[in-house]
Amino acid sequence: MSAAALTPTPAPAPTPDARISLRGHVRHTGALVRRNLLWIRQDPESMFDAVLMPVVFTLLFVYVFGGSIGQALGGGQDGYVQYVIPGMIAMMSMTLSQGVGTGFSQDFNSGVMDRFRSLPIGRGSVLFAKIAVEMLRMLFATTVLMVVAVLVGFDIERWGGLFAAVGLSAVFASSIMWVFITLGVILKNAQSVQAMGFLVLFPLQFGSSIFAPTQSMPGWLQAFTDYNPLSTLADAARGLMVGGPVAHDLWITLAWSVAITAVMAPVAVHKFRTKT
Repeated sequence: MSAAALTPTPAPAPTPDARISLRGHVRHTGALVRRNLLWIRQDPESMFDAVLMPVVFTLLFVYVFGGSIGQALGGGQDGYVQYVIPGMIAMMSMTLSQGVGTGFSQDFNSGVMDRFRSLPIGRGSVLFAKIAVEMLRMLFATTVLMVVAVLVGFDIERWGGLFAAVGLSAVFASSIMWVFITLGVILKNAQSVQAMGFLVLFPLQFGSSIFAPTQSMPGWLQAFTDYNPLSTLADAARGLMVGGPVAHDLWITLAWSVAITAVMAPVAVHKFRTKT
């Protein structure tokens, strides 16, 4: 037998993204979305945060803080329900965005990304599939939130405003996901991503107008809330759902979303390509 016959045939290299058509990217993204949804089906505990967080936060803030804050607003607990629910839609958009970062970290540590690297699929498909699934989780959590909100007395009078508020929250969430994708790629494990996410989320959520008006806050904290995108998102959602000024907060929120995406998406894609 000749030496040439013993020479192994090299495996074909994965197809670069540039050689994959748009249709191929869409097909790959759909397949990966299905893969991620099947994983959730096999691990239903991964949906606990999307189910329990809206319930716990709504009941906690309405029944523990609703009386005192609602009295300050002049509407009692019922008035506070109308105030806090739109803000909590904004909170869901940022809190659940953290899941995309922990998911990426787990996939890297479990070797799933090594498997993806060996397949002739577009690298961008992996990113967009993760974002799509987290958006579905966020919409599911928002649905749970609105069911609980109605049970505690929230009046949905503007259905168009409700859908607009959810859409605005989804746009903002998609921009924040690029931040957590970057953290999921560069940090060593999911616990690190969660810890860093907590340090980012906690001051942004509670240093905003989500749970209480900002007029009684110290001047330096009011200055922070004025530039906090969660405040503008919560105020825009509030205006859309229960009435009030919308345009200024809406455009500021969209501007934040575009700016965050423009800065963090290239960073996330570069770090992802470098690591994979």
